[in-house]
Amino acid sequence: MEILWFIPTHGDGHYLGSPIQGRSTDYLYLKQVAQAADQLGYTGVLLPTGRSCEDPWVTATALATDTRYLKFLIAVRPGLMKPSVAARMASSLDRISEGRLLINVVAGGDPVELASDGVFHTHDDRYKETDEFMSIWRSLLRGENVNFDGDYLTVENGSLLIPPFQEPHPPIYFGGSSKAGQEIAAKHTDVYLTWGEPPAQVKEKIESVRRKAEKEGRSIRFGIRLHVIVRETEEEAWAAADKLIKYVDDEAIEKAQKVLKRQDSTGQERMLALHQGKKDQLEISPNLWAGVGLVRGGAGTALVGSPEKVAERIREYQEVGIDSFIFSGYPHLEEAYKFAELVFPLLPFKGNRPDVQVKTQPVGEAVGNDYFPHAASK
Repeated sequence: MEILWFIPTHGDGHYLGSPIQGRSTDYLYLKQVAQAADQLGYTGVLLPTGRSCEDPWVTATALATDTRYLKFLIAVRPGLMKPSVAARMASSLDRISEGRLLINVVAGGDPVELASDGVFHTHDDRYKETDEFMSIWRSLLRGENVNFDGDYLTVENGSLLIPPFQEPHPPIYFGGSSKAGQEIAAKHTDVYLTWGEPPAQVKEKIESVRRKAEKEGRSIRFGIRLHVIVRETEEEAWAAADKLIKYVDDEAIEKAQKVLKRQDSTGQERMLALHQGKKDQLEISPNLWAGVGLVRGGAGTALVGSPEKVAERIREYQEVGIDSFIFSGYPHLEEAYKFAELVFPLLPFKGNRPDVQVKTQPVGEAVGNDYFPHAASK
């Protein structure tokens, strides 16, 4: 099992859809979140991509110098980037971070945003270009001399002079719920990602992608992207979920849903279908809550519950084939601690730090200046 957290480069706060107790996500704050995840033992962090975010490559490069063990899952964007340039960027950051780079392939899903960046391909054409892009990108990172003449991309005598730290290249993560997305992912990905649908739906998707990968002669792993709201009791967790959308009114939902429905992403369509823009039936599966997706694009579901229940649901996803989990919570600094401290001990997760299991430091505040709480039972 690997567990990643999230760097909120497109904003953070205590409430969704409201400026009340909104948080400034300047670099010092993003560094706090990254260093907390590093210290707590998370495998890595995901950095989002898009015009509402800080640039993930620039941000991750800075954060890599302020962390020791944390890995960084960063998007390459076929259509926005040339494969040769993306290969050099990946190779450089992989070396700078000493092998802590993970690659997230993002074809894009919002035609309006894509058009603002000069990309006008249809949904399936974007994935066809992604196929060509990844074929070139992977060949370059493997140290091959590349000549490629495709329908979308052409390269003559391409080469990467300075290799990456990881061989043959940093691991590739790839999401795509449509038939076209699954087929291209099966050809190129190391970890296929899905958003947080109920376990039965995730299982169907895994089986579909696995069959496609087997036809390509490949074996791949599977991951899931979720939010999480964990508290010491079920009642506290569900109260926190309700509080998170306290200021999300019908007008905010309508505006957000209008933007999200214009997307041609099959994954986004599946997220919207879980709640249909309504606040009255948000628990779509035991402990799986669709409230985040009322106003947030992309991952729109959260695991909500006590540590025991959240761990139980994670194990259910494990049973259908998931071994890579990418979580987030609001605000991201505090929730990184809550999730790690309450749930990590209940999971078969060793952590990313070599010393994460070694308790050489006191835990808790000294009682009466005489002993530390963890020693009380000895």
